Amino acid sequence: MNSASVAAPQILLQACGISKTFHTAHGPVDVLHELDLRIEQGERIAIVGASGSGKTTLMHILGTLDRPTTGRCLFQGRDLFALGAAQLDGFRNRSLGFVFQFHQLLPEFTALENVMMPALIARQPRTTATARADELLQQVGLGHRMQHKPGQLSGGEQQRVAIARALVLRPQLLIADEPTGNLDSATSQEIYQLLDELHADYRLTMVVVTHNAEFATRMDRVLRIADGRIETCSK
Repeated sequence: MNSASVAAPQILLQACGISKTFHTAHGPVDVLHELDLRIEQGERIAIVGASGSGKTTLMHILGTLDRPTTGRCLFQGRDLFALGAAQLDGFRNRSLGFVFQFHQLLPEFTALENVMMPALIARQPRTTATARADELLQQVGLGHRMQHKPGQLSGGEQQRVAIARALVLRPQLLIADEPTGNLDSATSQEIYQLLDELHADYRLTMVVVTHNAEFATRMDRVLRIADGRIETCSK
Protein backbone atom coordinates (compact mmCIF):
# COMPACT_ATOMS: atom_id res chain seq x y z
CA MET A 1 0.00 0.00 0.00
CA ASN A 2 1.50 3.35 -0.94
CA SER A 3 1.26 6.40 1.28
CA ALA A 4 -1.16 8.14 -1.08
CA SER A 5 -3.80 5.48 -0.37
CA VAL A 6 -3.71 6.03 3.40
CA ALA A 7 -6.30 8.57 4.48
CA ALA A 8 -4.92 11.42 6.56
CA PRO A 9 -6.42 11.64 10.05
CA GLN A 10 -9.23 14.15 10.30
CA ILE A 11 -9.01 16.62 13.16
CA LEU A 12 -12.36 16.93 14.90
CA LEU A 13 -11.44 19.32 17.72
CA GLN A 14 -8.39 21.47 18.19
CA ALA A 15 -7.51 23.58 21.24
CA CYS A 16 -5.03 26.36 20.51
CA GLY A 17 -3.24 28.19 23.32
CA ILE A 18 -5.96 27.58 25.91
CA SER A 19 -5.44 29.40 29.21
CA LYS A 20 -7.92 29.87 32.04
CA THR A 21 -7.71 32.23 34.99
CA PHE A 22 -10.31 32.40 37.73
CA HIS A 23 -10.62 35.64 39.68
CA THR A 24 -11.21 35.08 43.38
CA ALA A 25 -11.40 37.25 46.48
CA HIS A 26 -7.76 36.35 47.09
CA GLY A 27 -6.61 37.27 43.61
CA PRO A 28 -6.32 35.54 40.22
CA VAL A 29 -5.81 31.76 40.05
CA ASP A 30 -4.24 30.42 36.86
CA VAL A 31 -5.65 26.94 36.17
CA LEU A 32 -4.64 26.25 32.55
CA HIS A 33 -1.53 27.53 30.79
CA GLU A 34 -1.51 27.79 26.97
CA LEU A 35 -2.58 24.23 26.23
CA ASP A 36 -2.54 22.88 22.69
CA LEU A 37 -4.48 19.73 21.86
CA ARG A 38 -5.69 18.00 18.69
CA ILE A 39 -8.36 15.29 18.77
CA GLU A 40 -8.84 13.10 15.72
CA GLN A 41 -12.18 11.81 14.47
CA GLY A 42 -12.95 8.46 16.15
CA GLU A 43 -10.16 8.82 18.73
CA ARG A 44 -10.60 7.97 22.42
CA ILE A 45 -8.61 10.17 24.80
CA ALA A 46 -8.26 9.82 28.57
CA ILE A 47 -7.33 12.92 30.56
CA VAL A 48 -5.68 12.04 33.88
CA GLY A 49 -3.96 13.94 36.66
CA ALA A 50 -4.16 14.84 40.33
CA SER A 51 -7.13 16.67 41.79
CA GLY A 52 -6.83 20.37 41.04
CA SER A 53 -4.57 19.87 38.04
CA GLY A 54 -7.07 21.41 35.63
CA LYS A 55 -8.67 18.30 34.10
CA THR A 56 -12.29 19.28 34.63
CA THR A 57 -11.65 22.89 33.65
CA LEU A 58 -10.18 21.70 30.36
CA MET A 59 -13.15 19.38 29.81
CA HIS A 60 -15.59 22.23 30.42
CA ILE A 61 -13.80 24.39 27.87
CA LEU A 62 -13.62 21.61 25.26
CA GLY A 63 -17.33 21.07 25.83
CA THR A 64 -18.07 24.84 25.58
CA LEU A 65 -19.52 24.81 29.11
CA ASP A 66 -16.96 27.48 30.00
CA ARG A 67 -14.88 29.94 27.99
CA PRO A 68 -11.08 30.17 28.05
CA THR A 69 -9.43 33.35 29.20
CA THR A 70 -7.24 33.17 26.10
CA GLY A 71 -7.04 30.76 23.18
CA ARG A 72 -9.45 29.15 20.74
CA CYS A 73 -11.33 25.87 20.28
CA LEU A 74 -11.83 24.83 16.66
CA PHE A 75 -14.43 22.18 15.85
CA GLN A 76 -13.87 20.97 12.29
CA GLY A 77 -12.09 24.27 11.74
CA ARG A 78 -14.87 26.46 13.15
CA ASP A 79 -13.98 28.79 16.04
CA LEU A 80 -16.58 27.83 18.65
CA PHE A 81 -16.16 30.81 20.93
CA ALA A 82 -16.69 33.19 18.02
CA LEU A 83 -20.29 31.94 17.84
CA GLY A 84 -23.15 33.82 19.43
CA ALA A 85 -24.82 32.39 22.53
CA ALA A 86 -27.78 30.87 20.67
CA GLN A 87 -25.53 29.35 18.00
CA LEU A 88 -23.25 27.88 20.65
CA ASP A 89 -26.19 26.39 22.55
CA GLY A 90 -27.44 24.79 19.33
CA PHE A 91 -23.99 23.40 18.52
CA ARG A 92 -23.62 21.95 22.02
CA ASN A 93 -27.02 20.28 21.88
CA ARG A 94 -26.52 18.78 18.40
CA SER A 95 -22.82 17.90 18.29
CA LEU A 96 -21.74 17.08 21.87
CA GLY A 97 -22.87 14.46 24.36
CA PHE A 98 -22.07 14.78 28.07
CA VAL A 99 -21.79 12.18 30.83
CA PHE A 100 -20.96 13.30 34.35
CA GLN A 101 -19.93 11.50 37.55
CA PHE A 102 -23.36 12.19 38.99
CA HIS A 103 -25.80 11.27 36.26
CA GLN A 104 -27.93 14.45 36.57
CA LEU A 105 -31.11 12.71 35.53
CA LEU A 106 -34.41 14.49 36.13
CA PRO A 107 -36.00 12.58 39.03
CA GLU A 108 -39.63 13.23 38.05
CA PHE A 109 -39.25 11.66 34.60
CA THR A 110 -38.86 8.03 33.53
CA ALA A 111 -35.69 6.65 31.98
CA LEU A 112 -37.32 6.89 28.56
CA GLU A 113 -38.36 10.50 29.10
CA ASN A 114 -34.88 11.44 30.37
CA VAL A 115 -33.24 10.01 27.26
CA MET A 116 -35.77 11.75 25.00
CA MET A 117 -35.16 15.17 26.56
CA PRO A 118 -32.32 16.47 24.31
CA ALA A 119 -34.28 15.43 21.21
CA LEU A 120 -37.38 17.26 22.45
CA ILE A 121 -35.28 20.35 23.21
CA ALA A 122 -34.03 20.11 19.61
CA ARG A 123 -37.72 20.11 18.57
CA GLN A 124 -37.72 16.68 17.05
CA PRO A 125 -41.17 15.07 16.71
CA ARG A 126 -42.10 13.19 19.85
CA THR A 127 -42.51 9.94 17.92
CA THR A 128 -38.97 10.28 16.54
CA ALA A 129 -37.55 11.10 19.98
CA THR A 130 -39.39 8.16 21.56
CA ALA A 131 -38.18 5.68 18.94
CA ARG A 132 -34.56 6.80 19.25
CA ALA A 133 -34.63 6.74 23.08
CA ASP A 134 -36.21 3.28 23.01
CA GLU A 135 -33.47 2.05 20.63
CA LEU A 136 -30.67 3.37 22.85
CA LEU A 137 -32.12 2.04 26.09
CA GLN A 138 -32.39 -1.36 24.45
CA GLN A 139 -28.76 -1.07 23.36
CA VAL A 140 -27.50 -0.22 26.86
CA GLY A 141 -29.44 -3.14 28.33
CA LEU A 142 -32.33 -1.26 29.91
CA GLY A 143 -35.19 -2.18 27.63
CA HIS A 144 -37.00 -3.61 30.64
CA ARG A 145 -36.48 -0.48 32.78
CA MET A 146 -37.70 2.28 30.45
CA GLN A 147 -40.68 3.28 32.57
CA HIS A 148 -38.74 3.39 35.83
CA LYS A 149 -37.76 6.73 37.36
CA PRO A 150 -34.15 7.37 38.44
CA GLY A 151 -34.93 6.67 42.10
CA GLN A 152 -36.00 3.16 41.13
CA LEU A 153 -32.72 2.41 39.31
CA SER A 154 -29.32 1.33 40.59
CA GLY A 155 -26.32 3.62 40.22
CA GLY A 156 -25.06 1.68 37.23
CA GLU A 157 -28.48 1.74 35.60
CA GLN A 158 -28.73 5.48 36.12
CA GLN A 159 -25.35 5.97 34.45
CA ARG A 160 -26.47 3.81 31.51
CA VAL A 161 -29.50 6.07 31.13
CA ALA A 162 -27.18 9.09 31.20
CA ILE A 163 -25.01 7.56 28.47
CA ALA A 164 -28.07 6.83 26.33
CA ARG A 165 -29.26 10.41 26.84
CA ALA A 166 -25.84 11.71 25.75
CA LEU A 167 -26.11 9.75 22.49
CA VAL A 168 -29.73 10.44 21.55
CA LEU A 169 -28.86 13.16 19.00
CA ARG A 170 -25.96 11.17 17.53
CA PRO A 171 -23.24 13.58 18.71
CA GLN A 172 -19.84 13.71 17.05
CA LEU A 173 -18.05 13.93 20.40
CA LEU A 174 -18.79 12.34 23.77
CA ILE A 175 -17.29 14.11 26.78
CA ALA A 176 -17.32 12.25 30.09
CA ASP A 177 -16.15 13.49 33.50
CA GLU A 178 -15.39 10.60 35.86
CA PRO A 179 -18.23 8.46 34.46
CA THR A 180 -17.48 5.64 36.92
CA GLY A 181 -16.28 7.74 39.84
CA ASN A 182 -19.43 7.10 41.87
CA LEU A 183 -19.73 3.37 41.09
CA ASP A 184 -18.34 0.18 42.60
CA SER A 185 -15.65 -1.73 40.72
CA ALA A 186 -17.96 -4.37 39.21
CA THR A 187 -20.41 -1.74 37.92
CA SER A 188 -17.51 0.36 36.66
CA GLN A 189 -16.34 -2.59 34.58
CA GLU A 190 -19.79 -2.81 33.02
CA ILE A 191 -19.68 0.88 32.08
CA TYR A 192 -16.18 0.48 30.59
CA GLN A 193 -17.43 -2.40 28.47
CA LEU A 194 -20.47 -0.43 27.37
CA LEU A 195 -18.32 2.52 26.26
CA ASP A 196 -16.05 0.12 24.36
CA GLU A 197 -19.08 -1.34 22.57
CA LEU A 198 -20.52 2.08 21.74
CA HIS A 199 -17.18 3.19 20.31
CA ALA A 200 -17.05 0.06 18.16
CA ASP A 201 -20.64 0.58 16.96
CA TYR A 202 -20.45 4.30 16.23
CA ARG A 203 -16.72 5.11 15.94
CA LEU A 204 -17.59 7.74 18.51
CA THR A 205 -14.91 10.26 19.42
CA MET A 206 -14.51 10.31 23.22
CA VAL A 207 -12.72 12.52 25.74
CA VAL A 208 -12.88 11.03 29.23
CA VAL A 209 -11.59 12.59 32.45
CA THR A 210 -10.76 9.79 34.85
CA HIS A 211 -8.78 8.87 37.95
CA ASN A 212 -9.04 5.19 37.00
CA ALA A 213 -5.72 3.97 35.56
CA GLU A 214 -7.26 0.77 34.17
CA PHE A 215 -9.94 2.70 32.30
CA ALA A 216 -7.32 5.13 30.93
CA THR A 217 -5.32 2.26 29.42
CA ARG A 218 -8.36 1.26 27.33
CA MET A 219 -8.20 4.59 25.49
CA ASP A 220 -6.19 5.33 22.34
CA ARG A 221 -4.24 8.10 24.01
CA VAL A 222 -3.63 9.28 27.58
CA LEU A 223 -3.00 12.95 28.41
CA ARG A 224 -1.58 13.69 31.85
CA ILE A 225 -2.30 17.18 33.16
CA ALA A 226 -0.09 18.67 35.86
CA ASP A 227 -0.27 22.26 37.12
CA GLY A 228 -2.45 23.29 34.21
CA ARG A 229 -0.14 21.94 31.51
CA ILE A 230 -0.08 18.75 29.44
CA GLU A 231 2.85 16.95 31.02
CA THR A 232 2.79 13.72 28.98
CA CYS A 233 0.90 12.36 26.01
CA SER A 234 1.09 8.62 25.38
CA LYS A 235 -0.54 5.96 23.24
